[in-house]
Amino acid sequence: MEKDLTISKVKKGLKSKEFSSVELMKHYISRIENYSELNAYITLDKEKALDSAKQADERISKGEDLPLLGVPIAVKDLFCTKGIRTTACSKILSEFVPEYESTVTQNLLNNGAVFIGKTNMDEFAMGSANITSYFGPCFLPYRKKSKPDMALVPGGSSGGSATAVASDLCVAATGSDTGGSIRQPAAFSGLVGIKPTYGLCSRWGMVAFASSLDQAGPLAKTVEDAAIMLKSMAGYDPKDSTSENVEIPDYTLSIGQSVKGMKIGIAREYLEGLNEENLSLLENAKKWLIEAGCEFVDVSLKTVSHALPAYYIIAPAEASSNLARYDGVRYAKRAENYKDIEELYINSRSEGFGEEVKRRILTGTYVLSAGYYDAYYTRALKIQKMIKEDYQNNAFSKVDLILCPTTPSTAFGIEESENMTPIEMYLNDVYTVSANIAGLPAISIPAGISKDGLPMGIQLMGPRFSESNIFKVSYAIEKAANFAELKKTILTIQK
Repeated sequence: MEKDLTISKVKKGLKSKEFSSVELMKHYISRIENYSELNAYITLDKEKALDSAKQADERISKGEDLPLLGVPIAVKDLFCTKGIRTTACSKILSEFVPEYESTVTQNLLNNGAVFIGKTNMDEFAMGSANITSYFGPCFLPYRKKSKPDMALVPGGSSGGSATAVASDLCVAATGSDTGGSIRQPAAFSGLVGIKPTYGLCSRWGMVAFASSLDQAGPLAKTVEDAAIMLKSMAGYDPKDSTSENVEIPDYTLSIGQSVKGMKIGIAREYLEGLNEENLSLLENAKKWLIEAGCEFVDVSLKTVSHALPAYYIIAPAEASSNLARYDGVRYAKRAENYKDIEELYINSRSEGFGEEVKRRILTGTYVLSAGYYDAYYTRALKIQKMIKEDYQNNAFSKVDLILCPTTPSTAFGIEESENMTPIEMYLNDVYTVSANIAGLPAISIPAGISKDGLPMGIQLMGPRFSESNIFKVSYAIEKAANFAELKKTILTIQK
């Protein structure tokens, strides 16, 4: 079976009967078992996956044609899947089997996708390295040239999905992005990852972290695959009060369109403290887009430096509220030893939540408390409004899209992450959080290889509902970067 199969290649192979969906599913299950040490999947229902693939083959034989019919997809363990364990990689939900399907996964099923299994992630999506999972860390399949024996993180919180796609353990995968949790793993793993406009994909059936920031999106091998996935995931949902009732275009129509005359901005604030490799990557992307006909405009985003502090007040505040429901009474894992209701709450939550989740709950509870609400939370909301206005009324009045790095560094080691302080770990989101704060669409495209032989991603941000333009320009970068060839130089643990 060919490696690095894309959605379009799978569709072509299924149509020509080069292989069946069942054969494809068996191929991926075999690879998942062979590379189990990567810990990309935490729930694998082989019988159900093969049965779904068999049904897809029957539909294909009858002449049915859907965007994802027969395509094996991995699902981040944040999305509720009917009859399949959904844990958000937390001990407190380790036995939860939903009786319903999330809207995003139902949309994918309606478009013919077949699910392989549920992927690893940081507990409740809180993390930037996929090391806070109750089921253990997930590992990147790549290695640094200078330290080939050092295991690397895949980024977080969608690290399992990123590793699954990068390791060819599925064709594409779902992720969620609260502060960069799709784009950062995409950059580390040499993938395309898009966080769409807030409200484009329903949050119904997603385990909540920070409700005003969470947004579902895909991780894929190519810009075209990401466009196909997003089209299939998005759509209005009356069950979600934040869902936007807008028409979802066919994003694949943007692939290959001319970008001539489009105005791209580089905010000078993003250049401050930029390392040499990221600066070089940014210059390369700028050169490619100028050659494709884009015009570059300098812009200033004076509020963007406040995005990270505001995020780490708003997100924990919402998390402390959302996670209050996990008390061992209504649902979630209950402590076995307690003498009264108060001790039941304390023991269930103490035993069920990991250290990072506890840290964010405590931070959120603090900033929402009576004495500090106005000093922290209210002020953070005011800053959020300023950031939104800065993008909309300032930057996007002059340019169509903004170009900037995705991450401050390439993938780091598991051992290195253990020595990082929480603040050092949070700084991984410095270039990504503003898109979540402002509710904007943003994508990471693999565009280069570091001196140490690791993938590097470049990011594009646009106004609300500008996904078509983002895909158009992303494809121009993808074509010029030719990452498929660069990828051949990366050290990998895979056979």
